[in-house]
Amino acid sequence: MSFLDLLKKEKKVDADIMERAINLARTKNISISEALTEEGADEDYVLETKSKYYNIPSAKVDPAQVPLEVFSYIPEDAARHYRIAPIGFADGILKVGITDPDNVQAIDALQFIASKKNIPFTVALISDKNLDILISGYKGIGSQVHDALNDIDPELVEAQEQMEALDPIIQKAITQGDEEKIIEEAPIIKIVAVILRHGVEGEASDIHIENTGEKVVVRFRVDGALHTSLILPLQVFPGVVARIKILAKLRLDEKRKPQDGSFSTKIGDKKIDFRVSTFPTHFGEKVVLRILDSEGGIRQLRDVDLTPQNEAIVREALRRPYGLILVTGPTGSGKSTTIYAMLNEIDKESINVVSLEDPVEFNIPQVNQSQVMPEIGYTFATGLRSILRQDPNVIFVGEIRDKETAQLAIQAALTGHLVLSTLHTNNAAGIVPRLIDMGVDPYLIAPTLVLGIAQRLVRKTHPEAKREVPMDEIVREEYKAYFKDLPEPFRKNINLPDTYIETIQTPQSPTGTKGRVAVYEMFKIDRDMQRLILKSPAEEDVYNLARSKGMLTMREDGFMKSLRGDIPMSEVYTLANDRS
Repeated sequence: MSFLDLLKKEKKVDADIMERAINLARTKNISISEALTEEGADEDYVLETKSKYYNIPSAKVDPAQVPLEVFSYIPEDAARHYRIAPIGFADGILKVGITDPDNVQAIDALQFIASKKNIPFTVALISDKNLDILISGYKGIGSQVHDALNDIDPELVEAQEQMEALDPIIQKAITQGDEEKIIEEAPIIKIVAVILRHGVEGEASDIHIENTGEKVVVRFRVDGALHTSLILPLQVFPGVVARIKILAKLRLDEKRKPQDGSFSTKIGDKKIDFRVSTFPTHFGEKVVLRILDSEGGIRQLRDVDLTPQNEAIVREALRRPYGLILVTGPTGSGKSTTIYAMLNEIDKESINVVSLEDPVEFNIPQVNQSQVMPEIGYTFATGLRSILRQDPNVIFVGEIRDKETAQLAIQAALTGHLVLSTLHTNNAAGIVPRLIDMGVDPYLIAPTLVLGIAQRLVRKTHPEAKREVPMDEIVREEYKAYFKDLPEPFRKNINLPDTYIETIQTPQSPTGTKGRVAVYEMFKIDRDMQRLILKSPAEEDVYNLARSKGMLTMREDGFMKSLRGDIPMSEVYTLANDRS
């Protein structure tokens, strides 16, 4: 039963008002509760019914009773965008008013704010009118910029005040194109340092700094989702970009085309690497920083979320003296983490391991890691030719991007080397057709490819958001749908438990998630697969043969991990299932 169905059932809202509200909500793209109030429905009754439907307590807040300091917990920009507002703080718990419990982005933003400040929070339903009045209260504690800065760090408020005093110097430097002078004169270093520190402490994977024309927005990507965390004044933008460019050794005078670089810095007791990318936009260069924890990024193979069966397949492939292992997936799917874990398992004392990477993301002890530089002609292809003269046993090629690199990797695998690399395909079965499309002859693929892996990252269940429930018929039907084409001998090895773990919302994690985990599908190359590859097969043919030998898809891997409580069932639905 939907919220509207509940209202209709109780028959306390006039049918004409209901119909007009539905049309108004569609026309103005507003919530049905807001539309009902605009059309004359009793606001208190709508809020009470909504509270009953969502099983969330409601509140009618007097803005005058909300202490001004409470507003500092949520930036005004976030409050307006996500339709949320702080309404109280007691016993170390922040109370937040929301208007739409179905707004997942709002809940994600709240979770990020709470984790950043290390405070739990609870939510209460409030009306749209009440929220608008609360948001207007931000004017009582200063400008939007000052609030956002203060929310991140008091140091930024101090830096902002210093910059206002130095504004004439800054404007003159901008006019003259002298960003280095801005850095020398203004507290830009402090602003950049605070942004980097909070990105690392907030467990972000990326930091986005972009000029919208009206303000400078800093967003952190946490668990795959971007959240606006800081609003900066336009006057600091040239200096912030210039400071980051200098750290990454990029050209300050080149603003018309993208640039890539990197730098390292110490944050707390950790050495953190940042990969920097600049991109020209209408309002100036956008900067994206990928955060790489060089000390904590290398994991053991047993820690990368492989099932026992898949881990055994990978270990068997790593014991091969030669051959090609390919890991595929989109950018940011954890491919490098998986390959680093594989390299960590190899006995590097008695063999020579060499890598070609773009960039070198993590330092691996006893691995000779080299960064390619296409701008000077040092590509994966040219690097591979040189590596073969370095007496390697194991070679890691960061990515196979073209025919030349693919053919060299295949030749290396044919001549007694174990080669690990990545590729971009949608699934594991697409690896063989992709290599053929790149111009590699099937007769070279068949004897060299030993293992194909595809993976994705999905959000992980928070440890405190797990609840054991009896296995129900809906889950059993989903199991049948997912595994319907898996041969019976392999299906017998998958036993559905009598209970499974359900993900719930908690004050510590309103979305029920924290962090990300990988899901995999993989197939090894045996005689039958080699014979198929020689026929230049389509993706469907590769899948059918791999499936007949027990390969589980990423969605099925996710489904089984969901039953164990590793990921929410909702994350399983986000995984593509072209064969359902």
